[in-house]
Amino acid sequence: MDDLDFMGTPPAKPAPPPKPAAAPAEPASLYQPRLALEFFKLGGSLEQFSAGKQIFAENDKTGGLFSKGARIYLLLDGDVMLTRGGKPLDLVPPGEIFGEMAAIAEAPRSATAIAHKNCRVLSLDEKQFQSALQKMPEFALMLMSVMAQRLRRGVARLAAAKKTAVEVLEHRNTLDRKMLAELQRALGDPKPSTAAAGKTVVTKGAVGACMFVVTKGRIAISVDDRVIEHVGPGGAFGEMALVERSGRSATATAETDSAWLLVGKDEFVEMVRARPAFGIALMRSMSARVLHIGKLLGS
Repeated sequence: MDDLDFMGTPPAKPAPPPKPAAAPAEPASLYQPRLALEFFKLGGSLEQFSAGKQIFAENDKTGGLFSKGARIYLLLDGDVMLTRGGKPLDLVPPGEIFGEMAAIAEAPRSATAIAHKNCRVLSLDEKQFQSALQKMPEFALMLMSVMAQRLRRGVARLAAAKKTAVEVLEHRNTLDRKMLAELQRALGDPKPSTAAAGKTVVTKGAVGACMFVVTKGRIAISVDDRVIEHVGPGGAFGEMALVERSGRSATATAETDSAWLLVGKDEFVEMVRARPAFGIALMRSMSARVLHIGKLLGS
């Protein structure tokens, strides 16, 4: 696959006029097309779709991580139209990945993908994905960075919406008991950090460099005093700190006496290299958050 590349990439669009000074600048995308290409070339299957051909359909149920039909894709050339309810949603250009959210989150497809032009893609099933992740764990960080940006934008929109009541995501068991024990050993068997019930663990806006993996208790994640998620033993939060050093997007409070392990970027990469399932579990956690925030916003 050495000759694979992004062909027919459209020329760069002229820079848009500057936004008014009062509007915050949108962070530059952390997605790296070349890193994605190298990752998919490690084991991806080359597929071709003629214009008008459906690649996958909205509400297709995966039934589990990367089950039959739950592949993720990298577009090499051509373009792919995403639709929802029969209406255009987005146009995927060459160099972009698509279909990753449902496959990783174990959720139904949120859109239909149709080849808008004749196109070529590289696709990965579960076995291929895990094999590539072991060889290139940096891809997990890059993909999580993309999810982190989506999540940060969603949380900001949710805060601006000022909804009085929202559905709370019950998030636990991101890591099973065996994986949690392996993580603790990989970290040098540290004593978990603790907080009593009612104690603030993370304050919105604070800058951090580690994520938290809960080993005991229950943590409430809130945006402007509205709880949007509960994290229990085996669950993780604060993953965005692994990929970007901006302020925390939410506040975390111990609802019961709680304990957690801290994981930095280097420890994360080495853990993914040794056990790709660890990276997949954390990506699944983040993708579930992105989908949950989208649901709360009605998007």
